[in-house]
Amino acid sequence: MTEPTFEYPVELAPVDITPYRAGNTGVDYVTTFDSGVPGYHVMITAVTHGNELCGAITLDHFFKNDVRPIAGKITFAFANYQAYQSFDAADPSASRFIDEDMNRVWAADVLNGERDTVETRRARDLAPILDQADMLLDIHSMQHPTPALMLSGALAKGQQLAKDLAMPEYVVADEGHAAGKRMRDYGGFGDPMSEKNALLLEAGQHWEKNSRAVSIDTALRFLKLFGAIDMDTLMADHLALPDDQCLIEVTHPVTITAEKFRWEQTYTGFECIEKAGTLLGWNDDEAVRTPYDDCILIMPNRRLHKGQTAVRLGKRIN
Repeated sequence: MTEPTFEYPVELAPVDITPYRAGNTGVDYVTTFDSGVPGYHVMITAVTHGNELCGAITLDHFFKNDVRPIAGKITFAFANYQAYQSFDAADPSASRFIDEDMNRVWAADVLNGERDTVETRRARDLAPILDQADMLLDIHSMQHPTPALMLSGALAKGQQLAKDLAMPEYVVADEGHAAGKRMRDYGGFGDPMSEKNALLLEAGQHWEKNSRAVSIDTALRFLKLFGAIDMDTLMADHLALPDDQCLIEVTHPVTITAEKFRWEQTYTGFECIEKAGTLLGWNDDEAVRTPYDDCILIMPNRRLHKGQTAVRLGKRIN
């Protein structure tokens, strides 16, 4: 089956982030506010992928509403600002990155190695700032219009943090991608012995209007969780918390190992495949099948390139 082309309406417009270029950290587009009161250093990053608008809209909202810490520090960072500034609503997927996916470059051997791309240079600039942060929320969005979810990482501390935050409804525990380490797994964030912690929010489909509300509300709750703000003074109407969260454990990330990958049918995410052994697609001539009953498909990919994650297969834990 030929992979279909998905075209979703662009309901959001990119905000102008150039007023935030200078920042105050010595790194472009990174600003830290210090309350002078002991507390956590909480960092929120946006546009790790340049075509994911809701994070930039969220940080712009916080700057314009003078979000400042009442304890500890808050850092706001526009990660891949160069890709973001190339966004074109006529081709909204094209600005995901300049040279390579910035959310796959956070392994020590890459950061300390000789790879020279727009994204690795920017990651090296950001790494010392991340090293100073205690808690990180990295804001993203998704290809398809599925419910928002939180990627907690595979460690118990990340799953507990997602539970403490209590939104969104779906939490996905996974180890990341074969193609490279994510920012949320960088350094102490991915170390079970470290007190540092991180979450990655997938706020909804890239350009749907609701991703803005999810992103802003979740980021406010994240800041409040660590005592950085009193968000009640910033937003009168909050999104309702889910009655309970659903934790999905990723057991089988499907990495594209062949030059050609094709889906057996169209998937957009959160499909629950009832029977083990159901054919999902083909890694060249190798069949990809569900490994167990009631297998949940997480973020099936339409960027079907060798080395990328085609889909993550998970089971509901609670």
